[in-house]
Amino acid sequence: MKRRTILISFLILASLMAVAAGKKADPVGRLAVSADGRFLQYADGRPFFWLGDTGWLLPERLDRDEAAYYLDRLAAAGYNVVQVQVINAIPAFNAYGQMSMPRGFDFEGIDRPGVYGYWDHMDYIIDQAARRGIYVGMVCIWGGMVKAGLMDADEARAYGRFLTGRYKDKKNIVWIMGGDIQGDIHPEVWDALATTIKQIDKNHLMTFHPRGRYTSARWFNNRQWLDFNMFQSGHRRYGQRMGNKDYPIPDGTEEDNWMYVDSTWKHKPLKPVLDAEPSYEDIPQGLHDGDEPRWQAADVRRYAYWSVFAGSCGHTYGHNSIMQFVRPGVAGAYFADGERKPWYKALDDPGFNQMKYLKQLMLTMPYFSRRPDQGIVLDNGTRYDRLAATRGDGYLMVYNCTGREMRIDLSKTGAARNRVWWMDAATGRLTYLGEHGGGVRTFRYHGQGDGVLIAVDAAKDYIRQGQASIMSAEAAEEKDRKE
Repeated sequence: MKRRTILISFLILASLMAVAAGKKADPVGRLAVSADGRFLQYADGRPFFWLGDTGWLLPERLDRDEAAYYLDRLAAAGYNVVQVQVINAIPAFNAYGQMSMPRGFDFEGIDRPGVYGYWDHMDYIIDQAARRGIYVGMVCIWGGMVKAGLMDADEARAYGRFLTGRYKDKKNIVWIMGGDIQGDIHPEVWDALATTIKQIDKNHLMTFHPRGRYTSARWFNNRQWLDFNMFQSGHRRYGQRMGNKDYPIPDGTEEDNWMYVDSTWKHKPLKPVLDAEPSYEDIPQGLHDGDEPRWQAADVRRYAYWSVFAGSCGHTYGHNSIMQFVRPGVAGAYFADGERKPWYKALDDPGFNQMKYLKQLMLTMPYFSRRPDQGIVLDNGTRYDRLAATRGDGYLMVYNCTGREMRIDLSKTGAARNRVWWMDAATGRLTYLGEHGGGVRTFRYHGQGDGVLIAVDAAKDYIRQGQASIMSAEAAEEKDRKE
């Protein structure tokens, strides 16, 4: 108990410092799907690039001060969504020992005078997230509970009425059905929960989080309640098939998460899509063997850029220690060690702090014109040698995870003259490579690690001359707003 008290005191101080140092959060507001069915946006038309963190056990494991500190760190690192399990068991218990469902699916009298209950704590988390410009992706109930038969369709309707009665007026929530489960397992339960919520709450978006190596479009793309799709590319490396299930991508392509974007868009109508669970930082490859190598920052960056350049409307990052909030004395699954790396130390890991460069890059360029275009790249490779390309109004971008030589068709910008930069994916640092005409050009950057080749119509000022970092654009925008 003494050790946790000291930790809480440290987190309060660190949280106050983070608030003092951080920029003002973007206000939360209603989200919508863009007219072309590819992107998410604010209701007023501004682009919303989903940059999520995986905080599955936040409502159960963290107390108020810890939750505030974690949300401060999310905001400082550029995240605008956190995906949580609203309940991970029936009943679930939180850090205060409070039970989520003392009378099962009868929620009458759930709020007791003088008691800071389970749902009071959930309220607090949602409100604190809103203050920081963060949306809460509400996985209403983890899929394993439904698979085990612990909630039927009638109980789902009762639960849906309770959730919407409590949260429909919160501005910063996104409803998430599923939770690491195939949609053909008790679909009647998911339909009952989803339609009940949507009948009452027409102001919040809804999606479905599927089991690994699946996309929600496989089962629910034609449902009116599903506004956008999620896929889980999962945690396996090339060759770790581990079974012969009917996955939407071929054998030997396990890491090619861009394929899930393509497979999702084969379903009609077209709906936005994102990778809601790629390989987590510091988790064993394949999950189930602690002696396997662990996914590193470069891997989580690669998953993010591959997916977004393929057309995803955002991306969700995850970390083995953070998603389950391990600490000394709190055991974790998948060989997470609370002594070696507690969740509050994992917040300093590089991958967690590098996702903001992708988000800023996407928002620096004209947003809604962006489309994947592999025709930009000549002599492309496979696996890690594959270059991922995208373009929009007066620009193109190519992600290169090995730094290999690139033959790029600059005519795809539509401009006769282009200014070209290399962005280091690990730092956001920009290196100017000069002005180039249209046509095919060969580029080779001799820096270290992965990055993005950016070509912009010389007549455009998306990136300013002499700009040292992609984050400088954010600083310039903030200055312009103040002036």
